[in-house]
Amino acid sequence: MIKTRVVGVGTSIDETVYAIVDVRGNIIAKNSFPTTDFPNANDFITFLSDRIIELVEANGGYESIRSVGISLPSGNFKSGCIEHSPNMSWKGQIPMAAMLRDRLGLAVALGNDAHVRALGEYVFGSAHGLKDFLYINLGHGVGSCIFTNGKAYLGAEGFAGEIGHTCIVPNGRVCGCGMAGCLETYTGSRGIVMTAQELLETDSRPSLMREMVIKTPKDVFECCEKGDELAIETFRRTGEMLGVGLANYASVLNPEAIILAGGIAHAGKWLIEPAQASFEEHVFHNVKGKVKFLTSNLNESERDVLGASALAWNVKEYSLFI
Repeated sequence: MIKTRVVGVGTSIDETVYAIVDVRGNIIAKNSFPTTDFPNANDFITFLSDRIIELVEANGGYESIRSVGISLPSGNFKSGCIEHSPNMSWKGQIPMAAMLRDRLGLAVALGNDAHVRALGEYVFGSAHGLKDFLYINLGHGVGSCIFTNGKAYLGAEGFAGEIGHTCIVPNGRVCGCGMAGCLETYTGSRGIVMTAQELLETDSRPSLMREMVIKTPKDVFECCEKGDELAIETFRRTGEMLGVGLANYASVLNPEAIILAGGIAHAGKWLIEPAQASFEEHVFHNVKGKVKFLTSNLNESERDVLGASALAWNVKEYSLFI
């Protein structure tokens, strides 16, 4: 029997979404649960396995499922492990692909969230038709994936693309990875909130942000939309930093396009316009004006499971239920 379905799993810090997806990218069935309910990785894997089995059995059974793909922060496709994640509560090296395979009896492919989302963009989204592009995910952290000649470049050990942990400010803000001055500490969620707080402390101009507790970049964005000067300056500084980081990246790799995705990309012009201006100012002159800035066009509620489903087709088939 030719198997025409896979299971895609998208795990973020807050939520895990899992779905059955057919070969055309149609989502047959989907469900979710809070990742935060499971501070222990083994408990998470057990619960996820049970939920996948329930979903599969209620929607056609195992005979239709070829494999499973799972997206996680700090996942490594080559090793099948989560490796020393600076943002997840699970620490150390966790062989999640092998653990899921043992519980499910199906082949499992695991990748980090940026790699999986880039693959989803390549197959289903904004990168369709592109061969050489950079995918940048802006969220709690800042991750990326390099696509060259139509394939993801993962590096010798599977860690390529960690732009969020490249140094942008020597001896700058301390990062969750243990280093200082990482791009993520200025352009990730916590970094943007910190920039807003620093501006409120050092700039006496009136601001709507003084009347609220700034918890997320969305709070800053909402003030931007109301014309708040300090909120706009927060994203201008963020965009400037991001543009420098992307200019360095593009000067080395010469991509056709850079695709910006993740919650922070929703800041739109407040972030992207200063980022593009900074990028063009700092990029190598032979690349200047030749790199398209694109935003993801995938539905965020489906993005990770679609990418994970695409990843699932890239693992050698294995099943205890043939």
